Amino acid sequence: MLKSINSPIIRQYAVVLIVNICVFTTGMNLAWPSPMLVKLTNETQTILPRTITEEEGSWIVSVEFLFAFIFNYLMAILLDSLGRKYCVLLGCVPKTIGVFLYIFATDVWMLILGRLLFGLADSFVFIGVSIYASEVATKNTRGASCSLTQMFSSLGIVMTLSAGPFLSYLTFNIVFAVIIIATSIPVLFLPETPYYLYNKGRENEAIKVLEFLHGSEILAKQEIEEYTMSKKSEIINKMAILKNPVVRKIFPISITFVIGAQLVGYNAVSYYLQTILISTGTTIMPEIASVIIGIIQFVSSFLTPFTTDRYGRKVIFLTTLIGMMLGMVGLGTFFQLKPSDGVLVPGFLNYLPLISLILVVYCYNAGVGSLLLVVTAELFDGPARAFGVSITLAVNTTMIFLTTKYFPMLLSKVGPAITYWSFGGVCILMCLFIMFCLPETKGKSFVEIQGVFSKKKNEDKHFSTAL
Repeated sequence: MLKSINSPIIRQYAVVLIVNICVFTTGMNLAWPSPMLVKLTNETQTILPRTITEEEGSWIVSVEFLFAFIFNYLMAILLDSLGRKYCVLLGCVPKTIGVFLYIFATDVWMLILGRLLFGLADSFVFIGVSIYASEVATKNTRGASCSLTQMFSSLGIVMTLSAGPFLSYLTFNIVFAVIIIATSIPVLFLPETPYYLYNKGRENEAIKVLEFLHGSEILAKQEIEEYTMSKKSEIINKMAILKNPVVRKIFPISITFVIGAQLVGYNAVSYYLQTILISTGTTIMPEIASVIIGIIQFVSSFLTPFTTDRYGRKVIFLTTLIGMMLGMVGLGTFFQLKPSDGVLVPGFLNYLPLISLILVVYCYNAGVGSLLLVVTAELFDGPARAFGVSITLAVNTTMIFLTTKYFPMLLSKVGPAITYWSFGGVCILMCLFIMFCLPETKGKSFVEIQGVFSKKKNEDKHFSTAL
């Protein structure tokens, strides 16, 4: 079916689109705690014999990120042994087991185990899909193609935030199971990435895939030449990768970037979204507000592919982080000025939480949320990509665990106003880091991006010699 498409660019987008279908259910699971925690703490709606405690709720939210480092290291190994496509498919297995644990849960540990299995699946799917997309797209379409991952994730989040509050716990999770199975099947019919095939000595197959994707044998062979430049033919172990001075320069930048991306507080807010909306005590129905925010998230992710390759990555990051900062400041201001419980929230203050959350959600998904995986995959090249991306995203998911696990504790210890203002402060720090430390990757090949770091290394050497 894909072979009948004449345009190479449309073929690339079609392949990336299909591999991203399974990300839809990852998005559904990411938003799962928002409506489900409300049901699990309600005596009439919970599937369990009793309602869950706040501590149990924090574990249900955060546990899928607890062993992220192990999951991502395993993924780094399997990406280069099984291939990108089959790692994505493999991630669908723990998803299926996890959702059946949701359905048949009789105790809290079953829900926690289900979330843990989804953590394993998300590592496989997010990393596998991001690397798959970066390796099948050309440098001119890579940004827009890779940002589809966030769009499909956001679409899944919209599904959960829209249907979750209005369906029973059991009905929602049965629908969830059906969607998981249905979205896993199309991935079976995709080709493996040309870089992986080349890396395994299957150059003829790699050229055929490149001809299919680029529509030209000449362009396919040019791509093969770039592969040759970016890697050696022998097997390179992980220690050899870490000894590479360019890779050592990239790791601190990529790790600092993903740490900052979590300390801005978006995931802490999004996983407890409906709970936060209830806590505001405004007259706006939390269920309706949740749907509105979910739609805004999808719209921002949908628009991102059209802006990603038009504007520089750094411009998008800086403008959206400033927007996030304003949203977090707005949330903090609301809770600082909020009347005591039982007193009606007056005037504009009634709408400030929803406006602030919309700003936070839109800006995160239009910026860091859509481009984090893209930029992380772009920074590393050749044999370092699978290893570098996996380790960096392991740090990323570890930070998600810490922020989601201890977000309720932070709220109770220092109060919501200071918590949200602190998130806003981190947004400003991230802007400074991106301005001075993160290179622009828009429109550059992997070799050209590596050249930026090599150039910086040489400049540092010249500066040291001059001193």
